[in-house]
Amino acid sequence: MKAFVFPGQGAQFVGMGKDLYEAYPSAKEMFEQANDILGFRITDIMFNGTADDLKQTRVTQPAVFLHSVAMSKIMTTLQPDMVAGHSLGEYSALVACGALRFADALVLVSKRAQAMQKACELQPSTMAAVLGLPDEKVDEICQQVAGHVVVAANFNCPGQVVISGTIEGVDTACEKLKEAGAKRAIRLQVGGAFHSPLMQPASDELREAILSTEFFRPTCPIYQNVNAYPQCDPEQIRQNLLLQLTTPVRWTQTIKNMIVDGANEFYEYGPGDVLKGLIRKIDPNVTIG
Repeated sequence: MKAFVFPGQGAQFVGMGKDLYEAYPSAKEMFEQANDILGFRITDIMFNGTADDLKQTRVTQPAVFLHSVAMSKIMTTLQPDMVAGHSLGEYSALVACGALRFADALVLVSKRAQAMQKACELQPSTMAAVLGLPDEKVDEICQQVAGHVVVAANFNCPGQVVISGTIEGVDTACEKLKEAGAKRAIRLQVGGAFHSPLMQPASDELREAILSTEFFRPTCPIYQNVNAYPQCDPEQIRQNLLLQLTTPVRWTQTIKNMIVDGANEFYEYGPGDVLKGLIRKIDPNVTIG
């Protein structure tokens, strides 16, 4: 069975999508539609901007989403049996399985990016990558940090977890994690504590937009970040998406569940191939398309 997966923020690169825009009329149409919806020419930044221009959250998230959806629509004749996306990538996955219209999803992604940027400005916060400890141990140590917000935010693959919280909380947790045997615990160059309680203001701001957007029954199950389980009910998909910004991305469990349910071929659509590497570490026996 075939699984389509979609990356999140951080996969962007200068020039992304230009080849699709120039080679496929349907991609060009989609990109120009995105320019109109967003109210600025995101294609100019994607194709010709600097890395710093592309790193702005209001640009990065729509750019990765746009590139991912365009790839999945035009670069394959395959149809997925199941889909999943990492963080922002969940919105790309929702379009790929028909649960959201492209235009509606792009509006949500744009609002999500702006809401997250505002939340980042409310409180100094950060994230850190932790290598070489079991998921449960990382989670346990984060809970032991008193007086600060710090949580396990991304369970990416066995031995790789990203933690998220206040700067003091993350720094304290990193020290404790190293003492517990982590090979590395390094702060990431990000502007905020994604997938933590500190994103609650962003979640609140995005809530009304998600509630007022029409969701449809998907053509195949989508495995959502919040619980790693397959979902086909439009209202449950909506409710899970409402929780996404403040809860962990359970990527390791998502891929394991997809494999248990029959996935043996994985195809990543979007800039880069980060997810392919994570999937190989989760299960080296599956086929990566």
